[in-house]
Amino acid sequence: MPNIAIIGGGPAGLMAAEVLSQPGLEIHLYDAMPSVGRKFLLAGIGGLNLTHAEPFNDFVVRFGTRQSEIMPLLKRFTPQMVRDWAHDLGIETFVGSSQRVFPLEMKAAPLLRAWLRRLRTAGVMFHTRHRWYGWNENQALKFLTPEGEKRVQADAVILALGGGSWAKLGSDGAWLPLLAEKNVLIAPLQPANCGFEVLWSAHFSSRSAAQPLKSVSLSFTDAAGKNYQKRGELMITATGVEGSLIYALSAPLRDTINVQGSVTFFLDLAPDKSLPNLVNALAKPRGAKSVANHLRSRVGIEGVKAGLLREHLSTTAFADSTLVAAAIKALPITLIAPRPIDEAISTAGGVCFESLDAQLMIKTLPGVFCAGEMLDWEAPTGGYLLTAALASGRAAGLGALSWLQTRKHFHQSQTLPTTSE
Repeated sequence: MPNIAIIGGGPAGLMAAEVLSQPGLEIHLYDAMPSVGRKFLLAGIGGLNLTHAEPFNDFVVRFGTRQSEIMPLLKRFTPQMVRDWAHDLGIETFVGSSQRVFPLEMKAAPLLRAWLRRLRTAGVMFHTRHRWYGWNENQALKFLTPEGEKRVQADAVILALGGGSWAKLGSDGAWLPLLAEKNVLIAPLQPANCGFEVLWSAHFSSRSAAQPLKSVSLSFTDAAGKNYQKRGELMITATGVEGSLIYALSAPLRDTINVQGSVTFFLDLAPDKSLPNLVNALAKPRGAKSVANHLRSRVGIEGVKAGLLREHLSTTAFADSTLVAAAIKALPITLIAPRPIDEAISTAGGVCFESLDAQLMIKTLPGVFCAGEMLDWEAPTGGYLLTAALASGRAAGLGALSWLQTRKHFHQSQTLPTTSE
């Protein structure tokens, strides 16, 4: 009976196990952590975002420069198929106002429990506290376990080891040198869906950290001259900025920093008000009111928005209504670096698709497949990350099935599962 080793117990590895958990195959899933799905559970703390209900062509665009490689995987496991799969596990879903898709319970744990129950029932064998660290001279997989080194001979291997963010949950990028020494082309890991550093003054940082900045519009021009503009909200941190608006633009912001060393974006603190209206409102006499009260009563600028204006404008400029109005509509904020990779929600970079065949098998390592975030792709939050992880895990599982069917060393009378869909 063919023996398949899946290394990594996140969504991609679990989906590969599901595809392969059929009669005629022996499936072993290995994970370095004490339990599987740890990052998946963390992602569901604030409400598990399974996928997105926007039209498929719009969905695929979110994968940027790798959309042509990701599209075939998504066509075989579409966002609607993700919802159907969850339904089969007993998890009902709904579409939120932003078109994001969530389980009714908004939690990851019920889905993970049902999923693991299905896999165990199907015969998948789980091995936790097994840290993979390469191959020996006989191409056996090497694992460090509480009982010492363990070596495993597998007929096919699926690597689903994640990227480099949240190392304490298992995604530590330790696999990079193991594959690099096998001549696998790997793009350096970079933070994605991440915060950025800003040189705030100590006064502003101490007073405004962890304050949300709502109903703003962000615009900037990248190193290639492309203009971006997006409305939403972000969070001021002690070291810079983060939040949904920043995450949505983190890839071009990061890439521009890589080229230029920094990037300046402009915040419109009052996107529903025109510059002339702001100028007229602020030019009215304020009488005995303080400047802060004048801003609040005339144009609704207060709290952290007012703090940002004071951070940017000198005391003299802050008293000039025209300069204040201009700053409200285009407040410059300079980002000097992404936050460290271990703080990022996800990572960019990883195993390049050029190193893989159409079934996600590494060209230089026959029988070894890759899936999930360890592949060189990135996407914003909103269900895109999880959907692509599931789709790639499924594709790698099907690829392994197809590859095993071509192996001549199996007995001719042995019947392997079909890869038909």
